[in-house]
Amino acid sequence: MKIAITGASGLIGRALTTSLVADGHQVIPVVRRPNSATPDAIEWNPAAGTVEASKFEGVDGVVHLAGAGIGDKRWSDSYKREILESRTKGTELLARTLASLSAPPSVMVSGSAIGFYGDTGDTAVDETAPAGDDFLAKVCVDWEAASAPATEAGIRVPFLRTGIVLTTDGGALAKMLPLFRFGLGGRMGSGKQWWSWISMADEIGAIRWLLDHDVSGPVNATAPSPVTNSQFTKALGEAMHRPTFAPVPSFGPKLLLGAELADALLFTSARVVPRALEASGYSFAHPTIDTALRDVLTSKAAA
Repeated sequence: MKIAITGASGLIGRALTTSLVADGHQVIPVVRRPNSATPDAIEWNPAAGTVEASKFEGVDGVVHLAGAGIGDKRWSDSYKREILESRTKGTELLARTLASLSAPPSVMVSGSAIGFYGDTGDTAVDETAPAGDDFLAKVCVDWEAASAPATEAGIRVPFLRTGIVLTTDGGALAKMLPLFRFGLGGRMGSGKQWWSWISMADEIGAIRWLLDHDVSGPVNATAPSPVTNSQFTKALGEAMHRPTFAPVPSFGPKLLLGAELADALLFTSARVVPRALEASGYSFAHPTIDTALRDVLTSKAAA
């Protein structure tokens, strides 16, 4: 298969590219600045509304992962606008471009996030649940809506609503490891908030599954067993053979990150289950937090 990927240089994009290439597929990165290392790349500029549309002809599938990092900076009004527009403008440009082709790809796996649901408290939610009303929920709603031109053109579009991706290469887990390594890890705030997670192996497995199977609409990319932050903390401490007696008061991250960003990343409760993936027949490599953390940390040690 010939697969075009936006955000190919990001955390998930790199892992997906490695997986696809290892199985003999051709990956075409969609980039802002092509270079000699990516001679087959497709150049685009979502902010300017430009893209090398003709290079998408003959592509079998597209995976759209591009967007400004949610936790890369403190949330100012200007950065929140960048978060939103980097997703909506890029998605709308890509969807319009694919819809205009004489031989469009059959599928566009479009990134989204479990932030769609807002704070769900202790209630478990699947893909039928309504959107929340906070900033990230509104971003996700507009992000998904921007793909309408592709859907209207008959392209199959699954929305990949991803949770916390567990990998030592980056993201939340990588930032937590140093504290836990020194025995300073502990629950965040009350620890009662639900964290919906997925191993990197299953994130890549889910994307590849969606490329190959007739699934469209919202798809929660989360493991079937979400855990509370306290349960996550305990499992990580056990996997690293470290104590977890040092709770992190909520005011610390809120001072460091800003209250709104800290709430969104650490203290919002999201108990999300992958009903659509399971119904389609996908089998998780890491269905429980214990097996996921053990395998992720073992892989790091082996490397």
